[in-house]
Amino acid sequence: MASVTSPTTLISSSTRAFPAKSSSLPSPSLSFLRTLSSPSSSASLRSAFAQRSSLSSSSRRSFAVKAQTDDLPLVGNKAPDFEAEAVFDQEFIKVKLSEYIGKKYVILFFYPLDFTFVCPTEITAFSDRYAEFEKLNTEVLGVSVDSVFSHLAWVQTDRKSGGLGDLNYPLISDVTKSISKSFGVLIHDQGIALRGLFIIDKEGVIQHSTINNLGIGRSVDETMRTLQALQYIQENPDEVCPAGWKPGEKSMKPDPKLSKEYFSAI
Repeated sequence: MASVTSPTTLISSSTRAFPAKSSSLPSPSLSFLRTLSSPSSSASLRSAFAQRSSLSSSSRRSFAVKAQTDDLPLVGNKAPDFEAEAVFDQEFIKVKLSEYIGKKYVILFFYPLDFTFVCPTEITAFSDRYAEFEKLNTEVLGVSVDSVFSHLAWVQTDRKSGGLGDLNYPLISDVTKSISKSFGVLIHDQGIALRGLFIIDKEGVIQHSTINNLGIGRSVDETMRTLQALQYIQENPDEVCPAGWKPGEKSMKPDPKLSKEYFSAI
């Protein structure tokens, strides 16, 4: 990439934390599976179920999966770290994902290309709702394979002309396509990214991902709702959030008996 004549701007971590500007559920044991799949006496079945029932209450109720580093999908794993150039406030900055660890949640979303059609509707929608994410201690980062020069030209273009105008969060340049590849959203034969979105917690673990095809825009409302649900269960590890849960609504205890309290109320 050509050198940038203006000095690189590093944003310090304050209210805007731009870098430089559990136990998992145990799987059924093989012996337990063999007991269920082969003829056995009722006593053997009772013994197997008793073994499963002997799990501690905290283990049974822990629904936060922590995947191994060599497992797929990315959810449950540490987010792949990266450092890249970005545009923010019409200046060039550096963004390093790992510098948010211990400080903020991160909404990281990929889009195909600058100066396209669905993309500006998503990018501006997230910007217009940025203050709401900020209240939830969450940073928003957009990524495409375009250069920082293309990003800059796009934010300097008025929205009514298909541009972005000023944004409240950085647009990251992934010209090497390494970030898109590491997050599994790169379309190799086209050299652009699918519409992937990842919610990363303060420990740097990916807790949610969605990937849309090129013509399908994403919902800021659903991203916000999912983030709120994630933060709720992390603050209340003995609870889980049922379908469509929103703040203030009833949650559920992940327990065969205690969950009936939720189901009896619906």
